Amino acid sequence: MSHYRNLQLISTTAQYLIIVIILIAVLFPIAWMVSTSFKNHHDLFETPPRWIPRNPTIAAYQRIFISRAGAGGVNFLTYFKNSLIVCSATVLFCILLAIFSGYALSRFHRRGRKSIFTSILITQMFPLPMFLITFYIMFMRLKLLNSYTGLIVAYTSFSLPFCIWMIKGFFDKIPIELEEAALIDGCNRMSALWRVVIPLVSPGIVAIGIFAFLSAWDEFMFALTLMSQDAMRTLPPGIVLSFVGEFDVRWEDMMAASVVATLPVLVVFLMLQKYLVEGLTAGAVKG
Repeated sequence: MSHYRNLQLISTTAQYLIIVIILIAVLFPIAWMVSTSFKNHHDLFETPPRWIPRNPTIAAYQRIFISRAGAGGVNFLTYFKNSLIVCSATVLFCILLAIFSGYALSRFHRRGRKSIFTSILITQMFPLPMFLITFYIMFMRLKLLNSYTGLIVAYTSFSLPFCIWMIKGFFDKIPIELEEAALIDGCNRMSALWRVVIPLVSPGIVAIGIFAFLSAWDEFMFALTLMSQDAMRTLPPGIVLSFVGEFDVRWEDMMAASVVATLPVLVVFLMLQKYLVEGLTAGAVKG
């Protein structure tokens, strides 16, 4: 019995040790980013490096909000506003399109339904950089470069297949008898969807909204390529092009901007993480 307890203690200790190592690996870049944002330029190159700044300062935060960055003299808040507009619209379109597509795939058992669903999932097999040139040429001909519309369409097309797959898992878990009862009571198909089904799959809707938001907020390559005007850039390319020069990198300003850019994602994730986890697991149960 004592031998078994010793083995159990060793196993538990090893598990906690692994968790601590993983947490250190994950939190180290975040802690260093925050620490660097409060340093002055001289302290950045101090040897050995200091975790806690010798003379903490908020000068970097003042510069990113007050000064004009980039070739066009664009303020950091402009990049922040562009990201909010693009990401909010992407979330809205992904939710609306995923609801109708996922509901149709879940409820209407027509010929070719499985083939359509498989085709949607196959699109996730290809890396996004493969489509960069195609998107650029197509948007150039449609005059959608340097516009919110072009980037919103691109981001929606990236996130939508996974959102459809995820929300379909929620629709599959809702008994069809509930809709049949609503139809008997006088509802039509659309009314039954919005009044009966949608409230029951609200965790899934929140989950796909979080996924679409996070995917669009962090995207760099397409935002850099499709938005060449500085005033239209989103946060990821805006931060890089503003603070990374040919001969110098303004590390403290870039870290301060990164901290500010991380806050909305952190708040959204902490508030709604349980819905994201539930959505991922529910989407994986049924396909």
